[in-house]
Amino acid sequence: MQSPRPSAFSGLLRRWESITGLLRALDWVPPLLVRLFVGYFFFETGWAKLHNLPAFVERFRQWGIPYPEFNAALSAWTECLGGALTMAGLATRLVSVAMVINMVVAIVSVKLKNVAGLDDLVELDEPLYALFYVWLGFNGAGALSLDRLLVMALRRSEDSAAPSDGRTIMKQTSSER
Repeated sequence: MQSPRPSAFSGLLRRWESITGLLRALDWVPPLLVRLFVGYFFFETGWAKLHNLPAFVERFRQWGIPYPEFNAALSAWTECLGGALTMAGLATRLVSVAMVINMVVAIVSVKLKNVAGLDDLVELDEPLYALFYVWLGFNGAGALSLDRLLVMALRRSEDSAAPSDGRTIMKQTSSER
């Protein structure tokens, strides 16, 4: 008796599994690209604002933002440092919180005045940047980041400091009491 010939569907399924396997192997690429692109954008804009802070403060005054000197400097430093840390993938989740807050403040205090509906809102850049940071905040910086290197280094140092014998742990635990 002859074995059944593979169907076209099973061949297609094998190809699909091969493609998805390759995509899983390359899952470090999207967070890296987002971090580099968005991080560079904010580093560049923050740097420009810091080097022309008086004009940025004046814009904050015109927008009616309270304490314009403080808030303009805070926003510029948040963008510049946040962008640099984002590119490096360092403290990504913490930076994401600051950047989302920065974007929400920009939307609410400046951009929302010109929004008449959902179409206008989704055409703004700030919600998109905020969503990138929400994504990075939930998913982390990815495999190719300083965050990942730090975690690996901390795990290695914990492993090397851990006793190799279960009895040693028991002795330390009972003597600490």
